[in-house]
This record gives sequence, structure tokens and C-alpha cells, in this order.
Amino acid sequence: MTVTYEALKKDEQVCAYIKAGNDALKALGFTEHSFPHLCHTAETAAMILESLGHSAETIELAKIAGLLHDIGNMMNRTFHAASGAEIARTILERLGMPYGDIGTVCSAIGNHDEGTGKPVNIVSAALIIADKVDVRRSRVQETCMEEIVADIHDRVNYAVTRAEMKIIKSEIKVFIRLCLDIDIEFTPVIDYFEIFITRMILCRRAAAFLDAEFELFINNSKIV
Repeated sequence: MTVTYEALKKDEQVCAYIKAGNDALKALGFTEHSFPHLCHTAETAAMILESLGHSAETIELAKIAGLLHDIGNMMNRTFHAASGAEIARTILERLGMPYGDIGTVCSAIGNHDEGTGKPVNIVSAALIIADKVDVRRSRVQETCMEEIVADIHDRVNYAVTRAEMKIIKSEIKVFIRLCLDIDIEFTPVIDYFEIFITRMILCRRAAAFLDAEFELFINNSKIV
């Protein structure tokens, strides 16, 4: 492979665009969408595919897609999946990635958003799950507690004290399980579903694409 995840993390253009996107979202009041989220997504997608026995080449493409999947935020949040796929295409072509691999990565990026996308290939399915399960306190960029409480996205992320994804294999089925501990004194569990139900539905579709079943446990109780 001519382009790697590790090299892209140091690419000047990639770094500049990721910073611009996160700066824009921070100004709009969104949670963190910079390297912590992007690398978490990339490495979670890789873990999913590695656990399911996919090739090293496919795993590397998933990591690249994870790193670049939110790069379109520097242009517009609403259409960030489509614009991000186009931006990623220009970067990967500049770096000489084979066209077939570019197609795989850009299809995944363009279809990762719950509003417009669905799993279209193995990489996209892993990316969807990895992106949507990244819920954690450290993604909250606001520092004023009053403003955290006032915004449901910040409130839910701040309330999550533990988030862990597990791959569980039985003789007949593979489960992709997200385990969350939520401080219900800070926010009720229903707030999580108010903003994440469409994302969890997309995770179920993505898991099915991978011949697996998605499960959600909150405070040790199975929800999905």
C-alpha cells in the first residue's frame, strides 16, 4: 500500500483540514471531532475487522477512512460526509493511492453519517460502528458546566463514565457490544436515546452487513 494511516496522521494538509474542521465545530458548539476522536474511530474500526478475520490491507483502509471521515467538517457540518469524501479523494490521489482503494475509502466516508448513509462495503460498516460508539466525557469541548448541562449532546457525553466496545463470538453468532456506564444523576438514559437512536439503528445495520449483531448495554442492562 502506498498510503498509510501513520503517514497520513503527519501529512500537513490532513492536519490543517482536521484542525479547521474541529475549530468550526467547536465554534458551533459541537463535541470534539479532532485527532482523539478520529484516531479512536480508526483504531476501533481496525479492531472490528481484525477480530472478524479481514485482511491487513482492508484493516489499513478502515484506519485511513476513520482518520479522514470527518475532514468535511471544515466546509459544512450538514453535508460533511459527502464533502469529506471529495476532500479525501483529492488527498489520496495526490499521495498516489490506487484508485480502487480510494473508491473503498471514499465510499465509506460518504456513507458514515446517519442522516444520509448506510453500509455499502466492509470498510464502511466498520467505520459506521466505530464512529457512532465513540461517546465519552473527554469529547466535551465546553468548559462551563451550565452550558454543558444546557446542551443535550454535551450533557450525554459528559454523563458517560465508561464506554467499552467488545467483540463476542459464540458458536453461531458474533456480537458487537457497546457497554456504557452513564451517570443517571447527571442525565437520564432517555436523553441518550433522544440523540443516539438513529445512530444505534445504523449500527445494527452495519453489524448485520458484517454478519454480526449489535448490542447496547447501559449500566449493565441490555437495551438493544
